[in-house]
Amino acid sequence: MNKQANSCTTLSPIDKAKLEALAKEGKANPDVIKTLKCKTVAKGKFRHENYIRNLAPYIVDEPPTLLGEDTAPNPSEALLAALGSCIAVGIHANAVNEGIEINSLELDLEGDLNITAVWGTGDLSETKPLGFTDVRINVKLDSNASKEKQDALIAHAVKWSPVANTLMRKVNVVAK
Repeated sequence: MNKQANSCTTLSPIDKAKLEALAKEGKANPDVIKTLKCKTVAKGKFRHENYIRNLAPYIVDEPPTLLGEDTAPNPSEALLAALGSCIAVGIHANAVNEGIEINSLELDLEGDLNITAVWGTGDLSETKPLGFTDVRINVKLDSNASKEKQDALIAHAVKWSPVANTLMRKVNVVAK
């Protein structure tokens, strides 16, 4: 849906010059790998504090149906939040890059997850799919761009989303 830019507030854009500089740096150094870190500390029951950079702890818990205290998102919900945020960042950055004004942007995500394995203590049948089997993303984008341009912007953001790509391909995970 498109609205006139003067009829509603525009989403605060990111700095286009800084975006261009970041893109130029990425093109000049395409093989750079950045290692991200998170320290997870169990605090009792299923509540965990996750320390990332110098930020306040990001809390993860489980709902009562999974024996938690329901004080924060569970790990799978946090994954959906990471996916939604990553795609929203991509939409926003590419809109700025293309001169598209965004009035509002919302993503509704839902994923289907079989939880009967209960972290390896429940139904452990070998044919059981672990993790999300399907994730659906409904993007509500109000901008000054045509529907076709919005659809292309969303598809581009999904294609280049690090989180979406992590979910869509095999990733080496090693625990020691």
